[in-house]
Amino acid sequence: MSVRRVIQRLLFLVLVIWSASTITFFIPRISPKNPIRERFATLARTGGFSPGDLEAIIASYNEKFGLDKPLMQQYFDYIGGIARLDLGVSLNLYPKTVWDLILESLPWTIGLLLVTTAISFVLGNLLGAAAAWPRAPGWLRAIATPFVLLQGVPPVLLGIFLLFFIGFKLKLLPLGSAYSTGVVPDWSLSFMLDVLSHQILPALSLILGSVGGWVLSMRGMGVTIQGEDYVNFAEHKGLEGTTIFRDYYLRNAMLPQVTGLALAFGLVITNGIVVETLYGLPGLGQVLIAAIQSNDFLVIYGIVLFITIAVASLMVIVEFMYPLLDPRIRE
Repeated sequence: MSVRRVIQRLLFLVLVIWSASTITFFIPRISPKNPIRERFATLARTGGFSPGDLEAIIASYNEKFGLDKPLMQQYFDYIGGIARLDLGVSLNLYPKTVWDLILESLPWTIGLLLVTTAISFVLGNLLGAAAAWPRAPGWLRAIATPFVLLQGVPPVLLGIFLLFFIGFKLKLLPLGSAYSTGVVPDWSLSFMLDVLSHQILPALSLILGSVGGWVLSMRGMGVTIQGEDYVNFAEHKGLEGTTIFRDYYLRNAMLPQVTGLALAFGLVITNGIVVETLYGLPGLGQVLIAAIQSNDFLVIYGIVLFITIAVASLMVIVEFMYPLLDPRIRE
């Protein structure tokens, strides 16, 4: 891949980040609510602030967070902060910074999404390839059918079903949370097993809802590749079926699937946030929902921007990987 192409993609990444920053800055401003006023109005109803004191406190916080400045001045300050990797502080959890909240919750989100995405991608592509491969055993092709049927069910709905039947009715797994109540987090084996047991239902919700899509797309690619000359040539040479399946059939069908994986990152993260909220996991989803409910728009800015940068960066990385996956590709 040429240096010029790499520079073009990096500049496009910068454009995506700027566009996302601008959109996430202005959309919360459409709301007529002032987050600081809403926050202290709630406290005033229970704490007995006098109206004069309340207005003085609100004015002081508006000045501290720059909310008393003109809108465009706030925008330029915000863009400048992003350039310095400064996402600001939480209005609701002051003095915690946005980075503090992201770094505290990020390991839970990465752990859940990384494992479920890898399992869904590998399992779905293998089942999809087997479903289209004429030499595959019938029982292996039949396994793919239930996953295809579950494709149209949203992960959050699957999560509710799993919670009710496996967690509530059968009591086989915990209903939610990251680990059991009263357990002190450490690096012991017992704690890790406890965390793992709490992650099984959220992981199943995401995996069952996404494997079917990979099965269908891979099956379509497999049917197309069966008629290619290089597959027919390999068969006429008398190569073993496993060799043809691995080197001629599966490998050539994987490139469009990798493209689909890059495009699916946004949906994966969105579903992950919803499932995290359903199961009460302390990931980015919980932090984002809490920020939306309290109108803590600096945290909203930070998390949405972080997710956008992560998805855009992953898409660029996948594009750079194309020449490694297929030597015929140079651009």
